[in-house]
Amino acid sequence: MFGDIMGMMGKLKETQQKVEETKKRLDFVLIDEKSSDGLLEVTLTANRKIKNITVSDDLLNNKEMLEDYLVNVLNKAIEKATNVHEAELAAVAKEGMPNIPGMDMFK
Repeated sequence: MFGDIMGMMGKLKETQQKVEETKKRLDFVLIDEKSSDGLLEVTLTANRKIKNITVSDDLLNNKEMLEDYLVNVLNKAIEKATNVHEAELAAVAKEGMPNIPGMDMFK
């Protein structure tokens, strides 16, 4: 029994390390999103850090339109990045779950 607990603890620690490594790797996974007309483009990491925003000159003359574009495109990009982030971390966590009776609902 004690060996089982130690084995599970080791497995959890190993999974925790893999989660941290995955989080670091997600800093280098880039998500691109652009408006349907291509006037605004945003790039962010899968950790939801903005790396680049490109704005067409056409939008610079219309503050309200630019603000709307930023809100819409950033929200789409953040949603995509969040989906990638959660999927990657869930895969690592699922892979590292110790075999605990009654906990198979996570698989």
